[in-house]
Amino acid sequence: MADNPKQMYKVLFHNQGHVYEVYARAIYQSDLYGFIEVEDYVFGTRSNLVVDPSEDKLRSEFEGVQRSFIPLHAVIRIDEVDKEGVAKITDSKGGNITPFPMHLPRDGGKS
Repeated sequence: MADNPKQMYKVLFHNQGHVYEVYARAIYQSDLYGFIEVEDYVFGTRSNLVVDPSEDKLRSEFEGVQRSFIPLHAVIRIDEVDKEGVAKITDSKGGNITPFPMHLPRDGGKS
């Protein structure tokens, strides 16, 4: 998915009762069954005038992370965008978004 280095993706996913909105330059289907890989996170430039606590929390949470493996059932949406926006964490309470239930085989995929 990341042939062009200028490509930018907005990824929304559920994580511990919150919805994370992050921006990254590379997204792949993982070799790990049921996961996507997100690499090369992009955060806005830090400014001394305005500090967004949500983006600052995400920046510190993903600092030093080379690659994240996100379960497919946690992904809400992936958009290819022209430029990055503000990464943020929002509360998922009160919404009507329910993760799609997924049955995973217990015997390694053999029926």
